[in-house]
Amino acid sequence: MAGNDWNPDFGDDLGEHTGQRIARARKRRGLSQRALATKAKISYSLLSKVESGHKAASPTLVAAVARALSEDKAKLDGQPYRGKDQRSDAVHMAIPEIRRAIACLEITPDLDVPPRSLDELTIERDRAHRLLGDAAHIQLGALLPASIEELTVHAVETEDPRAWGLLSGMLSLGFALSRRLGYHDLAQVALERASYAADRSDDPNLPHVVSLSRALQLFTIGSWSTASKLMARTASKIDQSQPGALHVLTAVHLRGAVAASRVDHGNGAWEHHGLAVEAVSRIPGGRQGDPYGLQANASNVQIHECAIAIEMGDYGKAIKKDDGLVFSSSLSGARRAHHEIDMARTLAWVGKEEKALKRLVMAEKVAPEVTYFHPTARSTARQLSAHYRTVPESLRRLENRMAL
Repeated sequence: MAGNDWNPDFGDDLGEHTGQRIARARKRRGLSQRALATKAKISYSLLSKVESGHKAASPTLVAAVARALSEDKAKLDGQPYRGKDQRSDAVHMAIPEIRRAIACLEITPDLDVPPRSLDELTIERDRAHRLLGDAAHIQLGALLPASIEELTVHAVETEDPRAWGLLSGMLSLGFALSRRLGYHDLAQVALERASYAADRSDDPNLPHVVSLSRALQLFTIGSWSTASKLMARTASKIDQSQPGALHVLTAVHLRGAVAASRVDHGNGAWEHHGLAVEAVSRIPGGRQGDPYGLQANASNVQIHECAIAIEMGDYGKAIKKDDGLVFSSSLSGARRAHHEIDMARTLAWVGKEEKALKRLVMAEKVAPEVTYFHPTARSTARQLSAHYRTVPESLRRLENRMAL
């Protein structure tokens, strides 16, 4: 591709922060700030600060505003975030190929060469899990299309349950990558295809793994209560005697805890978390593998204590819990980065901007591509930039890499 051919469509809101997009959507609806705050059931003062860029927009606030305005939450967040040049935009290049690969699940695609064996594709699936955990989005995007097509051939032509299981796993990874990059329509299609394949596999855990992804998709549209109910129902259906079931159960309770915390169900959130603590303690050896890439480990369970407290507005508790955290080697870079971003937002909200900036810089250090494409990381960077009279060099460079 020649340099002058690079011309992504940024739309008409390039350079706006989430608060500005909210304000623009609000004005299109003819609503005042106070009217929108009332309709969305949020603080008028908070909405004012978010629109002005002096407070980072939390996922819960954006979802509430999106519902009140009948807008797409992803649009208010400004997703997908495109780069300023070919190099910074390269992560998006795999999306058209992923769309093509998952376009049809029941018809064998035409391949230029015979598909690799299921043993080879199992190794590829495991590599894809590691790439997702490392937030190596470009490499993951390059791997997924061919693997999905090859597994589709195996599954459709042989009806081998193992092939369907591997295909469901690859499609779930396609969902995860599409969602991280902000292609929520594609994520929805990948999710439905993953569910279809999981039902034809011989792995009883896979439908529950798909339910975990479905809960994330519900998070995207702000349906926290529905996600909470889904996780409670899913937990009740897991056969804990199956290999890998405790990994899935731990992840289900952690996701249920976050969902419950976002609908102000404090008791429900902490109950889910307690059940996750109990489930992870029963995983043989405490940390035997990670068959589904779900980060079912003690460090992730501890991180969720902070996340629950943050979602419930108990920032002091979150900061106290964070002070005692020790990250294990089994925690992925992507998961660590999510925690650093959560803590950066929290510290910025309580007026500890220098500490917040250090956490944002740490998030970039452990997983750059998670940080660049995370709405909360971007809105927190904007808030910090608005705070400083002279923007620190580390923040200025981070904003440049984020293409803000």
